[in-house]
Amino acid sequence: MFSAVCFTGTALSQSRDRVIKTVSSQPTNLPPTVVQAPKVKPIQASRPALTNEINVVNTDPAYEPLVKKTGSSAPTAAAVTLVRSAYGASTTTRLDKAIKSRYGIRYRYGSSGPNTYDCSGFVWSAFQEAGINFTRSSARTLWANSDTVEGADRFKFGTLVFLNGLGHIGIVADDKGFYHASSSKGITYSTFEGYWGNRIVGFRKLRTETPPVEAAK
Repeated sequence: MFSAVCFTGTALSQSRDRVIKTVSSQPTNLPPTVVQAPKVKPIQASRPALTNEINVVNTDPAYEPLVKKTGSSAPTAAAVTLVRSAYGASTTTRLDKAIKSRYGIRYRYGSSGPNTYDCSGFVWSAFQEAGINFTRSSARTLWANSDTVEGADRFKFGTLVFLNGLGHIGIVADDKGFYHASSSKGITYSTFEGYWGNRIVGFRKLRTETPPVEAAK
């Protein structure tokens, strides 16, 4: 029995795998190898970024912008010197200033200022400040005591325009419109086109010396 055990142990020892230690061929005193990542070429855009302002020019003569720049329809103080006036330069300047200083003041029948005006009160007050004196009166009376204006002279700045069967009066700004005391808007500028154009009776110019007339009601 002993001999059988020894035989078995010998057989097991002969069947065990042999372990062979491998020796590296690299020297042991060299620093460790550093593996560098491959360089990646940066990806460039297919086209360079725009740095200049883009201006689109349409050469089509039929093209019109959807939004047009518009200015105020009322003449400005600077523009008044470029239009034809019924009076001299100094009077024109004073009259323009007087009108603009009252712009927006509310309407009140029979009032001649300074906080409210009706149509003839506004005209009288503005001309008084410009140095042209006449008696405060109704639009109908002013029509009778002023001179008729014809042709292109009708649209000179400072000319009087009479409307609504001589029931309303204003001061011409130019051939586009006039200044007046509106019952809904106060002292304002309105165009001749449309509503007011269909209500014009005529145009007149104040005389230098106007005889006394009836006071406005």
